[in-house]
Amino acid sequence: MSYDDVEIEDMEWNEELQTYTFPCPYGDLFQITKDDLRLGKEIARCPCCSLYITVIYNAEDLVDDKSKKKANLAPSKQQTIAVA
Repeated sequence: MSYDDVEIEDMEWNEELQTYTFPCPYGDLFQITKDDLRLGKEIARCPCCSLYITVIYNAEDLVDDKSKKKANLAPSKQQTIAVA
């Protein structure tokens, strides 16, 4: 059973570790990566004890920035202009 359910907005992004973290009551941090979340994994584990939390998140919010840019770069429709 999960120690707690935690909204991803309540977690902190750690740039150095490239993980979302949340304080464990025993002093360390629960950790989960964006890649884990994209794969549908929702359990963040503490590396120093047996506790884990369930991360509540919207998978659509984790779309890779490159994918977002590609979606916005749809080819434009070209129009023929007649010159007289």
